[in-house]
Amino acid sequence: SGSKLREVFDKINNLLSGKPVQTEGQTVSVTQHPQGLEFVCYKLAEKFVKHGEGEVSFHHDSAFPIAVVLSGIWELHPRVGDIFLAHLHKKCPYSVPFYPARKEGTSVEEYQRMLGYEVHDSKVEEQDHFLKRMSGMIRLYAAIIQLRWPYGNKQGAHPHGLSYGWRWLAQMLNLEPLADLTAMLLLDFLEVCGNALMKQYGVQFWKTMFFIQKFYIPRIEAVTSAGQMGCLSRLKSFVQKCLQEEEIPLPKGILTPSFWRI
Repeated sequence: SGSKLREVFDKINNLLSGKPVQTEGQTVSVTQHPQGLEFVCYKLAEKFVKHGEGEVSFHHDSAFPIAVVLSGIWELHPRVGDIFLAHLHKKCPYSVPFYPARKEGTSVEEYQRMLGYEVHDSKVEEQDHFLKRMSGMIRLYAAIIQLRWPYGNKQGAHPHGLSYGWRWLAQMLNLEPLADLTAMLLLDFLEVCGNALMKQYGVQFWKTMFFIQKFYIPRIEAVTSAGQMGCLSRLKSFVQKCLQEEEIPLPKGILTPSFWRI
């Protein structure tokens, strides 16, 4: 509920502002240690990314409440936003977007980590699990760029707004596609913030959608094997339907004004 989110937001904001905060029966404050604020900013940013790869990857709708709190905190405490991006880019290089190339002398294990895979005792996580985590983080990122904390100062600009989403999309379409991953990332991104980008960029956005359908999807097809067509098929039908109806649906789980009245 909106009231519950406000509680969470106020607690985080108070902690970052140096006020004493009650947690688990004790009072804590960042002023208790010279590096207290730095530590809290770091751990908080890390936690938001973990929500993306965990919570959001399993429950897509949860991207919006998490993103709106982060967006508001980012506005008041830019350091948290900077560190969040650093964590996000390290865990999910595709949020840059960037496909790391393997350099000479880099071990297979190290390279897998650079690509975002989790490696434990030389065992690489399964592809399905990897894709799910990347999907969660991209969905969280796509939710952040379009949301603002409703009780903040509306005068200033969004600290990381839709122009970053537009840039992400343009850069993504300039990269050579990868099987499995590219189709999923594009679909996740367009499902979550396609509607907001459509409203902001109008004709330019529709030109981009046409480019995806006519030129980019065939390039994804060229690198995709028969067993990896699932996500590509979903992307294809999503883009086709949007172009036919000249409309991008609102994302499932978006926070409506009534949400904040509860």
